[in-house]
Amino acid sequence: MKTKFLILFSLIFLQTSCKADQQKINGISFVASRSAIDSKHVKPVLEVNGNYVALMPFGFFRDLKNPNIIYNSSRQWFGETKKGLAHYAKEFQKSKVKIMVKPQLWISRGLYTGFLEMETEENWKTLEKSYEKFILDYALIAEETKADILCIGTELEKFVAKRPQYWNQLIIKIKKIYKGKLTYAANWDEFKRVPFWNQLDYIGVDAYFPLSDKKTPSVLDFENGWKSHKKEIQKIQRKFNKPILFTEYGYRSIDFTGKKPWESDRVVGNVNFEAQANATQAIYNQFWKEDWFAGGFIWKWFHNHEKSGGEKNNRFTPQNKPTEVLLKKLYKSTNR
Repeated sequence: MKTKFLILFSLIFLQTSCKADQQKINGISFVASRSAIDSKHVKPVLEVNGNYVALMPFGFFRDLKNPNIIYNSSRQWFGETKKGLAHYAKEFQKSKVKIMVKPQLWISRGLYTGFLEMETEENWKTLEKSYEKFILDYALIAEETKADILCIGTELEKFVAKRPQYWNQLIIKIKKIYKGKLTYAANWDEFKRVPFWNQLDYIGVDAYFPLSDKKTPSVLDFENGWKSHKKEIQKIQRKFNKPILFTEYGYRSIDFTGKKPWESDRVVGNVNFEAQANATQAIYNQFWKEDWFAGGFIWKWFHNHEKSGGEKNNRFTPQNKPTEVLLKKLYKSTNR
């Protein structure tokens, strides 16, 4: 009886210790730029207590029906290429900042990637071959740079739904190259239908859930808006027994920022720093202290910090706004 008690006590102690030692991912979505970076560009990330950055090389489609991905081109910005990714990773790792490699796709005129769908089997096969080459190339760089997480896709709802067997085989191929942790960035209205969460390490969600119709919601308004969504997130978390990772989260500093947080195409709108800060505080309150929540990557952060954001900016970045000061406080309080 005494032996059983000691074993049970040891297991409980081990589990508790592991939970206590797990640091939250206080992540920054670091935008690729035209140029190389150095410690000057890393410093502002450290100052807000970021311990991870998402680095985002890009591939491009000419339109929704074109199956060929153009990437690592001399016409792209440096940070969007394979060489740029490796350089950015090295610069951040010098300061002990961990890396998520998050290759993304851009369709001409900014069309939503979730609508990417081919009309013929021939074009589906071409797309599959093109995407495999794209993601395996970046899986290799993720392995070579010792990146901590690889995101295998971002908001590709129709591609995933229509070709599930392809994605199952692709994940097997990725794992032969990259030995770190894997996730997929599902859109907020997609994550419940992703068929391959059991093959990944994190359930990735781009967390642009609608929360409030008010012009300037309070923190409590935002938290009330999270209630139904949080229940759905927890259901999926329990089903697959995987931690939730907000592969993107964030809010524009604009009136009605909680109504349709995913909207980014229209620049018009009154600047509203209070709404952005309240939304950021609320998402932190609701998720960062949950054992099943791994953390998240705020959208988004530009390399030229002194020229980014500011008092006239109504976009997503928290830079040079009250939300940057808040983020520093929130991220510091998580991993003491």
